[in-house]
Amino acid sequence: MPDLGRVLGIETSCDETAVAVYAAGEGILGHVLHSQVDDHAVYGGVVPELASRDHVRKLPGLVAELFAQTGLSGRDIDAVAWTRGPGLPGALMVGAGFARSFAWAAQVPAIGVHHMEGHLLAPLLEPNPPAMPLVALLVSGGHTQLVQVAGLGRYHILGESLDDAAGEAFDKTARLLDLPYPGGPAIARLAARGNPGEIDLPRPMTKRPGMDFSFSGLKTAVLHCFRESCGGANEQRRADIAYAFQEAMVDTLTIKCRRALQHTGCRRLVVAGGVGANARLRERLDQLAAGDGFSVHYPSLEYCTDNAAMIAYAGYLRLNAGGGDNLDFTVRPRWPLGDLERP
Repeated sequence: MPDLGRVLGIETSCDETAVAVYAAGEGILGHVLHSQVDDHAVYGGVVPELASRDHVRKLPGLVAELFAQTGLSGRDIDAVAWTRGPGLPGALMVGAGFARSFAWAAQVPAIGVHHMEGHLLAPLLEPNPPAMPLVALLVSGGHTQLVQVAGLGRYHILGESLDDAAGEAFDKTARLLDLPYPGGPAIARLAARGNPGEIDLPRPMTKRPGMDFSFSGLKTAVLHCFRESCGGANEQRRADIAYAFQEAMVDTLTIKCRRALQHTGCRRLVVAGGVGANARLRERLDQLAAGDGFSVHYPSLEYCTDNAAMIAYAGYLRLNAGGGDNLDFTVRPRWPLGDLERP
């Protein structure tokens, strides 16, 4: 198969509609994203039907905007990559239908990409990307996983959340503190005004062996603190709660990352997903890396949240490794990363 130089990526797994083009030897040529955050904020979270409808409305125009931005046309695209899962079923179907139709009309190959593989590979889009093997911390609204990465498609899950993902815990804690959606950035802003040492919250599952996570107990501890100790009326106490929650979350993630690196012997860590944009988490992991002598790698902030650049890149790698789909565009709303096949 000839090298598929330009890959159009399409991402519609949740509440971002995004398109991008990745080109061999050049990187991301263009990236356009529409976020539905403001539309869903009034509901305190994503409404699946509203998300699907907005993808239908926005996707054709975003592709036209991308082509105008890059000076490309459909004739310049060598392949199409789209998010097959995991995600919201209706939202995934919108992207799948558009991507497969585009690929059929252009007579180019297409491939459905695993959303979390896209996140895992996003740091490789940066200058001086890390080599494999490595350990990946995938930390987002729907997933919290530590993954040993031997190569493309060669993933071993070291640990994952047994209940809420880290991003979910941020969102639920933000709702309790009467902060806007999404919760991660709102808590980080409020935590900047918090006082260290005022509130002590647990670091879940850090005193037992293993690399799994659990954040439901941390969320419950915040609830008890808010109701019983703090009363919730004082703005400074809310800031103290936010500070304590963020520190507990960051401590827990950092401890488990260190444990995963020690367990595997890897000296490279990549951090991806929306929570990976948290400045305090990056600060602590950078400190740990300097002390322990390993390297840590992050995607650019624009590629931490859901985006099509990572989908285009993951699709490029898999298509050029011999992957591809027929005209079927079945989506997989639930799709364990460990079920991915090697290309």
